[in-house]
Amino acid sequence: MEPFEDVWPPRSFEMATATPVPVFPLPGAFLFPGQLMPLHIFEPRYRAMIEDSLDRSGRLVIGTVLESNRADLPDRPPIHPIAGVGEIARHEKLPDGRFLIWLVGLGRTRIEETDSEHAYRLVRVQPLAEVEASSSEVAELGPRVLEAIRARTGSDFEVGEASLGALADMLAQCLTLPEAILLGVFDELDVAERARRVLAAADRFPRRGR
Repeated sequence: MEPFEDVWPPRSFEMATATPVPVFPLPGAFLFPGQLMPLHIFEPRYRAMIEDSLDRSGRLVIGTVLESNRADLPDRPPIHPIAGVGEIARHEKLPDGRFLIWLVGLGRTRIEETDSEHAYRLVRVQPLAEVEASSSEVAELGPRVLEAIRARTGSDFEVGEASLGALADMLAQCLTLPEAILLGVFDELDVAERARRVLAAADRFPRRGR
Protein backbone atom coordinates (compact mmCIF):
# COMPACT_ATOMS: atom_id res chain seq x y z
CA MET A 1 0.00 0.00 0.00
CA GLU A 2 1.29 3.46 -0.89
CA PRO A 3 2.03 5.55 2.21
CA PHE A 4 -0.33 8.39 1.23
CA GLU A 5 -3.08 6.45 -0.55
CA ASP A 6 -6.60 7.64 0.43
CA VAL A 7 -5.29 10.01 3.11
CA TRP A 8 -3.55 12.81 1.20
CA PRO A 9 -3.77 15.72 1.79
CA PRO A 10 -4.12 15.48 5.59
CA ARG A 11 -7.56 16.25 6.98
CA SER A 12 -8.33 18.60 9.86
CA PHE A 13 -9.54 16.93 13.02
CA GLU A 14 -11.25 17.63 16.32
CA MET A 15 -11.00 15.71 19.57
CA ALA A 16 -12.71 15.67 22.92
CA THR A 17 -9.67 16.71 24.91
CA ALA A 18 -11.15 15.56 28.23
CA THR A 19 -11.44 11.96 27.04
CA PRO A 20 -8.27 9.86 27.56
CA VAL A 21 -6.85 8.18 24.47
CA PRO A 22 -4.81 4.94 24.35
CA VAL A 23 -1.13 5.44 23.65
CA PHE A 24 1.13 2.98 21.84
CA PRO A 25 4.79 3.62 22.80
CA LEU A 26 7.17 2.93 19.92
CA PRO A 27 10.93 3.50 19.68
CA GLY A 28 11.85 6.25 17.25
CA ALA A 29 8.40 6.38 15.63
CA PHE A 30 6.80 9.69 14.63
CA LEU A 31 3.24 9.72 13.26
CA PHE A 32 2.93 12.70 10.92
CA PRO A 33 -0.42 14.17 9.83
CA GLY A 34 -1.58 12.36 6.70
CA GLN A 35 0.86 9.47 7.15
CA LEU A 36 -0.49 5.95 6.81
CA MET A 37 1.40 3.80 9.31
CA PRO A 38 1.06 -0.01 9.11
CA LEU A 39 1.34 -1.75 12.47
CA HIS A 40 1.49 -5.39 13.57
CA ILE A 41 -0.10 -5.68 17.02
CA PHE A 42 0.85 -8.85 18.85
CA GLU A 43 1.34 -8.17 22.57
CA PRO A 44 -1.79 -9.05 24.61
CA ARG A 45 -2.06 -5.60 26.22
CA TYR A 46 -2.00 -3.90 22.84
CA ARG A 47 -4.42 -6.39 21.30
CA ALA A 48 -6.81 -5.32 24.06
CA MET A 49 -6.02 -1.68 23.24
CA ILE A 50 -7.03 -2.18 19.61
CA GLU A 51 -10.21 -4.07 20.58
CA ASP A 52 -11.20 -1.23 22.89
CA SER A 53 -10.28 1.45 20.35
CA LEU A 54 -12.38 -0.18 17.65
CA ASP A 55 -15.33 -0.22 20.05
CA ARG A 56 -14.91 3.52 20.69
CA SER A 57 -13.43 6.34 18.61
CA GLY A 58 -10.87 4.24 16.74
CA ARG A 59 -8.20 6.75 17.72
CA LEU A 60 -4.88 6.26 19.45
CA VAL A 61 -1.63 8.09 19.98
CA ILE A 62 1.77 6.95 18.77
CA GLY A 63 4.06 7.89 21.66
CA THR A 64 7.68 8.31 20.64
CA VAL A 65 10.18 6.55 22.89
CA LEU A 66 13.46 8.34 22.39
CA GLU A 67 16.73 6.45 22.08
CA SER A 68 17.82 7.42 25.60
CA ASN A 69 14.75 5.65 27.06
CA ARG A 70 14.63 2.46 24.98
CA ALA A 71 16.08 0.29 27.74
CA ASP A 72 12.76 0.83 29.54
CA LEU A 73 10.62 -0.46 26.66
CA PRO A 74 9.52 -3.72 28.36
CA ASP A 75 8.06 -1.68 31.22
CA ARG A 76 6.81 1.96 31.08
CA PRO A 77 9.30 4.06 29.12
CA PRO A 78 8.97 7.85 29.19
CA ILE A 79 7.19 9.18 26.11
CA HIS A 80 8.04 12.37 24.24
CA PRO A 81 5.40 14.99 25.16
CA ILE A 82 4.58 15.93 21.56
CA ALA A 83 3.05 13.04 19.65
CA GLY A 84 0.95 12.09 16.66
CA VAL A 85 -2.69 11.13 17.11
CA GLY A 86 -4.17 8.78 14.54
CA GLU A 87 -7.30 6.95 13.55
CA ILE A 88 -7.54 3.28 12.59
CA ALA A 89 -8.38 3.47 8.89
CA ARG A 90 -8.31 -0.29 8.24
CA HIS A 91 -7.76 -3.35 10.33
CA GLU A 92 -7.53 -7.11 10.05
CA LYS A 93 -7.83 -9.44 13.02
CA LEU A 94 -5.83 -12.63 12.49
CA PRO A 95 -7.07 -16.05 13.71
CA ASP A 96 -4.62 -16.06 16.64
CA GLY A 97 -5.82 -12.67 17.91
CA ARG A 98 -3.09 -10.50 16.44
CA PHE A 99 -4.05 -7.37 14.49
CA LEU A 100 -2.77 -5.76 11.33
CA ILE A 101 -3.85 -2.13 11.36
CA TRP A 102 -3.32 0.94 9.19
CA LEU A 103 -3.25 4.10 11.26
CA VAL A 104 -3.75 7.44 9.51
CA GLY A 105 -2.16 10.44 11.19
CA LEU A 106 -4.58 13.21 12.09
CA GLY A 107 -2.38 15.79 13.78
CA ARG A 108 0.18 16.75 16.35
CA THR A 109 -0.83 16.86 19.98
CA ARG A 110 0.68 17.54 23.36
CA ILE A 111 0.09 14.58 25.67
CA GLU A 112 -0.14 14.10 29.40
CA GLU A 113 -0.35 10.64 30.88
CA THR A 114 -3.30 9.83 33.09
CA ASP A 115 -4.38 6.88 35.23
CA SER A 116 -5.43 3.76 33.38
CA GLU A 117 -7.40 0.77 34.61
CA HIS A 118 -6.17 -1.18 31.60
CA ALA A 119 -2.92 -3.01 30.89
CA TYR A 120 -2.16 -0.31 28.31
CA ARG A 121 -1.51 3.36 29.03
CA LEU A 122 -3.80 6.36 28.51
CA VAL A 123 -3.03 10.01 27.76
CA ARG A 124 -4.99 13.23 27.61
CA VAL A 125 -4.45 15.16 24.39
CA GLN A 126 -4.24 18.82 23.50
CA PRO A 127 -4.15 19.31 19.70
CA LEU A 128 -1.43 21.76 18.64
CA ALA A 129 -2.08 24.61 16.22
CA GLU A 130 0.50 25.48 13.61
CA VAL A 131 1.88 28.96 12.96
CA GLU A 132 1.00 29.42 9.30
CA ALA A 133 3.56 30.66 6.81
CA SER A 134 3.15 34.01 5.10
CA SER A 135 2.28 34.13 1.42
CA SER A 136 5.86 35.16 0.57
CA GLU A 137 7.26 32.25 2.60
CA VAL A 138 4.93 29.82 0.82
CA ALA A 139 5.99 31.22 -2.55
CA GLU A 140 9.66 30.88 -1.64
CA LEU A 141 9.67 27.53 0.16
CA GLY A 142 6.81 25.60 -1.45
CA PRO A 143 8.47 24.96 -4.84
CA ARG A 144 11.75 23.99 -3.14
CA VAL A 145 10.05 21.46 -0.87
CA LEU A 146 8.06 20.03 -3.77
CA GLU A 147 11.21 19.71 -5.89
CA ALA A 148 12.95 17.88 -3.03
CA ILE A 149 10.01 15.47 -2.66
CA ARG A 150 10.00 14.70 -6.37
CA ALA A 151 13.77 14.20 -6.38
CA ARG A 152 13.54 11.65 -3.58
CA THR A 153 10.42 9.81 -4.71
CA GLY A 154 11.32 9.76 -8.41
CA SER A 155 7.77 10.78 -9.32
CA ASP A 156 5.86 13.86 -10.46
CA PHE A 157 3.97 14.15 -7.20
CA GLU A 158 0.87 16.35 -7.45
CA VAL A 159 0.24 18.51 -4.41
CA GLY A 160 -3.46 19.24 -4.92
CA GLU A 161 -4.57 21.34 -1.94
CA ALA A 162 -1.60 20.37 0.24
CA SER A 163 -0.26 23.14 2.47
CA LEU A 164 3.39 24.01 2.98
CA GLY A 165 3.25 22.30 6.38
CA ALA A 166 1.90 19.10 4.85
CA LEU A 167 4.59 19.14 2.16
CA ALA A 168 7.33 19.66 4.75
CA ASP A 169 5.98 16.69 6.70
CA MET A 170 5.97 14.56 3.58
CA LEU A 171 9.56 15.45 2.74
CA ALA A 172 10.61 14.51 6.28
CA GLN A 173 9.13 11.05 5.70
CA CYS A 174 11.14 10.65 2.49
CA LEU A 175 14.42 11.04 4.37
CA THR A 176 16.47 8.86 6.66
CA LEU A 177 17.26 11.27 9.48
CA PRO A 178 18.99 10.98 12.84
CA GLU A 179 16.49 11.03 15.66
CA ALA A 180 17.56 14.45 16.96
CA ILE A 181 17.02 16.10 13.58
CA LEU A 182 13.71 14.35 12.92
CA LEU A 183 12.56 15.34 16.41
CA GLY A 184 13.35 18.98 15.65
CA VAL A 185 11.29 18.80 12.45
CA PHE A 186 8.36 16.97 14.04
CA ASP A 187 8.12 19.32 17.04
CA GLU A 188 8.33 22.54 15.02
CA LEU A 189 4.92 24.25 14.82
CA ASP A 190 6.13 27.24 12.79
CA VAL A 191 5.46 25.98 9.27
CA ALA A 192 8.09 28.10 7.51
CA GLU A 193 10.76 27.14 10.02
CA ARG A 194 9.80 23.46 9.68
CA ALA A 195 10.15 23.72 5.90
CA ARG A 196 13.57 25.33 6.26
CA ARG A 197 14.72 22.66 8.70
CA VAL A 198 13.65 19.77 6.51
CA LEU A 199 15.16 21.36 3.40
CA ALA A 200 18.46 21.69 5.25
CA ALA A 201 18.19 18.04 6.30
CA ALA A 202 17.44 16.99 2.72
CA ASP A 203 20.73 18.55 1.63
CA ARG A 204 22.60 16.44 4.19
CA PHE A 205 20.90 13.04 4.10
CA PRO A 206 19.83 10.64 1.32
CA ARG A 207 16.35 9.37 0.69
CA ARG A 208 15.18 6.14 2.30
CA GLY A 209 16.36 2.96 0.69
CA ARG A 210 19.78 4.21 -0.36
